[in-house]
Amino acid sequence: MSFAQSVSLFCSEINNRRFNDEILQILKSLMVGKDVKSLMELQSSLREFMRSQSISVLREITEKTVDQKLWVLEFFVRAFALIGDMESCLALKYEALLLREIKSSSCQRLQVSYIEWLNFAEQLIQNGFYSTARQACENAMLCLQKDDVAISRKIDKRILRLEDHAVQFAGSGSVQAQAAEFLNRKTIEKRKICSTFSNETQFVASILFRNGIKKRNVRQLHESQCVRQNIKI
Repeated sequence: MSFAQSVSLFCSEINNRRFNDEILQILKSLMVGKDVKSLMELQSSLREFMRSQSISVLREITEKTVDQKLWVLEFFVRAFALIGDMESCLALKYEALLLREIKSSSCQRLQVSYIEWLNFAEQLIQNGFYSTARQACENAMLCLQKDDVAISRKIDKRILRLEDHAVQFAGSGSVQAQAAEFLNRKTIEKRKICSTFSNETQFVASILFRNGIKKRNVRQLHESQCVRQNIKI
């Protein structure tokens, strides 16, 4: 099968809503053996395609079971990781963790462990999403306290170290930090609403990540234009 046929097959399978390991293997094979320019072009094309598809798919599965939603979310998390789109990967991973957390009250097996929150916090810090990493650290501590698990000094220090690191860089003013702060604020608002009267989680994290970044970029463009106008005057 040629490269073009493989790309076409992958996109066709996504359009047909087939989400399994075989499809991910096709995607993985597309990412191998390319020169830098070709790889970047392919990543850009697939990133736009998958972002559009993920938004449509998440809207389509609102009536599905929790397990089905988590399966789809995990598929897209892995797909975005292969494409190199960590923004979307982490946004959807956060969405999955929040879904599990909300539904864990009625299904114990869905409960998110403190280790999962800590590992997620480390990923967020590595990719510049500091404010959300701080929230993940807080969630890790809450998990330990809620489950009456004895907090060892080693675990406590790890949580505090990660949280301090997140706090230190959260005010950096970077696009990622601003987007994560926007995501964090909206997610908290959403969770309050869900806990009060909603039985269904809406998939909004990936949209909030991108909306936060777009707003930041528009503001920076406007400021840059103003500066150039002043210079001309």
